[in-house]
Amino acid sequence: MQVRCNGNVVEVESLTNFHPQHIFECGQAFRWNWDGQGYVGVVADKAVRTVWDGTKLFIENATREDFHNFWCFYFDLETNYGKIIDTLSEDPVLKEAVKYGWGIRILNQDPWETLISFIISANNGIKRIKSIIERLSNRYGEKIFYQDHEYYTFPSIDALASAHEKDLRECGCGYRAPYIRKTAQLVQEGQINLAALRDMDYAEAKEQLLKCPGVGPKVADCILLFSLGKSQAFPVDVWIKRIMETLYIDDIKNFKDIREFAENRFGSLAGYAQQYLFYYAREKKIGK
Repeated sequence: MQVRCNGNVVEVESLTNFHPQHIFECGQAFRWNWDGQGYVGVVADKAVRTVWDGTKLFIENATREDFHNFWCFYFDLETNYGKIIDTLSEDPVLKEAVKYGWGIRILNQDPWETLISFIISANNGIKRIKSIIERLSNRYGEKIFYQDHEYYTFPSIDALASAHEKDLRECGCGYRAPYIRKTAQLVQEGQINLAALRDMDYAEAKEQLLKCPGVGPKVADCILLFSLGKSQAFPVDVWIKRIMETLYIDDIKNFKDIREFAENRFGSLAGYAQQYLFYYAREKKIGK
């Protein structure tokens, strides 16, 4: 991997197993959108555009220091995905799935934003999840600018902890509104210590997250996988259940059985397997 900086654009060469479309269209992040040139995202306190020309990644509105201090970790660029793919490709189903999502990397997102985003995700489609998060950000976030366009940061813990339930419902949160407010209050009060979860083992961290209103096993696994480095997490919803029934076994009784199956079959790489399977099924319309 070679990194150069040209003004406010970071150029990264010699990346392997990386493609923005695969990364941003596999259901793990909700604030990245295609604008005709690249994917524009609001991350932390910045709006950036990522452009991929097939050989180089360009990160606009970033510095070399930003890359080394933030973006390299965010995009998980120091993880050897070639080795992960080789191991998972010993499974014939995943060998085929990887052909479709070879450029997926699991993002290291902010745990607070991921927690609230996936509470919102319950029983929701991606388009609606994105629109709710944008309305929340517009109402409770901080205004920032990029190329004369107005964007808003994700709401702070304090902002959502003090939000009125009625206002959250007006943003489209529906029945999730009290869950969001109460969860924000638990984090604000220190009853849920998000910073400590990364250093806990998977089971302990999941147990802590399940204390949050609106967080069930699937949502907890998404948070653990997409923001806390727990690669053994295997989020299961109705669609993943159909995919696993179609591609692996047709007599799975419940979500718990699927998680146990994935744990036994994929071990510590279960989360990566889930993302390849999710993207593959979406592209091939499996389980729909």
